[in-house]
Amino acid sequence: MSSAGGKGAKPAKGGGGGKKKEVKKETKLGMAYKKDDNFGEWYSEVVVNSEMIEYYDISGCYILRPWAMEIWELLKEFFDAEIKKLKLKPYYFPLFVTENVLQKEKDHIEGFAPEVAWVTKSGKSDLEAPIAIRPTSETVMYPYFSKWIRSHRDLPLRCNQWCNVVRWEFSNPTPFIRSREFLWQEGHTAFATKEEADEEVLQILELYRRIYEEFLAVPVSKGRKSEMEKFAGGLYTTSVEAFIPNTGRGIQGATSHCLGQNFAKMFDITFENEKGAREMVWQNSWAYTTRSIGVMVMTHGDDKGLVLPPRVAPIQVIVIPVPYKDADTTAIKGACESAVYTLNESGFRADLDTRENYSPGWKYSHWEMKGVPLRIEIGPKDLANQQVRVVRRDNGAKVDIPVANLVEEVKALLDEIQANLLKTAKEKRDACIEVIHTWDEFTTALNNKRLILAPWCDEEEVEKDVKARTKGDLGAAKTLCSPFDQPELPEGTLCFASGKPAKKWSFWGRSY
Repeated sequence: MSSAGGKGAKPAKGGGGGKKKEVKKETKLGMAYKKDDNFGEWYSEVVVNSEMIEYYDISGCYILRPWAMEIWELLKEFFDAEIKKLKLKPYYFPLFVTENVLQKEKDHIEGFAPEVAWVTKSGKSDLEAPIAIRPTSETVMYPYFSKWIRSHRDLPLRCNQWCNVVRWEFSNPTPFIRSREFLWQEGHTAFATKEEADEEVLQILELYRRIYEEFLAVPVSKGRKSEMEKFAGGLYTTSVEAFIPNTGRGIQGATSHCLGQNFAKMFDITFENEKGAREMVWQNSWAYTTRSIGVMVMTHGDDKGLVLPPRVAPIQVIVIPVPYKDADTTAIKGACESAVYTLNESGFRADLDTRENYSPGWKYSHWEMKGVPLRIEIGPKDLANQQVRVVRRDNGAKVDIPVANLVEEVKALLDEIQANLLKTAKEKRDACIEVIHTWDEFTTALNNKRLILAPWCDEEEVEKDVKARTKGDLGAAKTLCSPFDQPELPEGTLCFASGKPAKKWSFWGRSY
């Protein structure tokens, strides 16, 4: 394994290569930036130094290294098993889509127009017609739904694909959070009735909540997007929304859309019902992406680097031999191998670091940088006492445990770390929520990096006005979602922005 700095690691923007080298030389390992001092540079440094990504020579594109891909695979394993219970089938559709098909659904393509990448040449020859690279696959798939769905017996049609998409946009690429190519799953389904479609939207949204809260230990709010923020061409959009206290920005974690019958109309997706009459299908689409990994990094990472929740850590326990002078290194190594074997046999992801060209202290820093939840140290004293020293990554707590109780104790500690990370993140997020009623309170809360809960009249013009009035260097404020869990709205409550009667509570803030 290479050093934690990563071969060819790109100096963090604005950090200056020389400056970073100097810091590294002094501490051998460690971070040049602190999370609270310079969040952007800290984040860039964490994802490179923890060996999650490597920068690539095309802006906005990144190499995902095993430490990131293994997390993605663990999430995929959970999600795949759950959607198979819902009778989803795996598909793979092509990466390319013709211009005339892409243009078919006007609102939809307008929503993606600035982000679509086009192939215009083959070798040195111009293509007869440009071909788009999928920014999402509605227009790729639905001409074939129209072909495959004939009768009510063909419904529901439920497919999912794991793939990459390309969105050639933005001026501020951020690894995982905003990249020009990213990995995702996209589910596309067709039903005979709106009730079935509505039910699935919420089933999938609950799976997304579980990914964030149960696996990534990131608290999220489930809610509905405003008309202005919904998926272009869809009927309504639901989402799970996270919040990053350090930056005071909301971040959309995943979306589950009810598309209604709009695409069915455009692509002529109809079926013969039981009475022999033709009807249009009701459709959904839903997705979550590798952005989820970035949200986790931002939420839990600290000044030592990454902090991984045990359920998604590629290595949950790292075992490090600590041979003092004149110690029986063979016996210590044997005890380490035995601990790893016992843990692996019990279903934990454990590994041993026996590299002799690094000191134990260097290894501690390296695995802390990579966020491994538990570190086990075994030295001569531990050997004599038939114990191991266990160190937690989340809070640094150290405890000696008897070798005989290794499996039970490690299980209890990992469960505790998982729960503690979610609890701590939730407390930090909740401390940022501010309930406001007036425009002045809103602007103050926005400048204080708050997640704002405000009474709103639910009018698009008012939302546009809020965006226009808050435009500035940090970006405009917008609705994040109207939470399903609505506080009571007393009669006579007025919208914070328009003074009209309020219809609902909505989360507002700046976002990624």
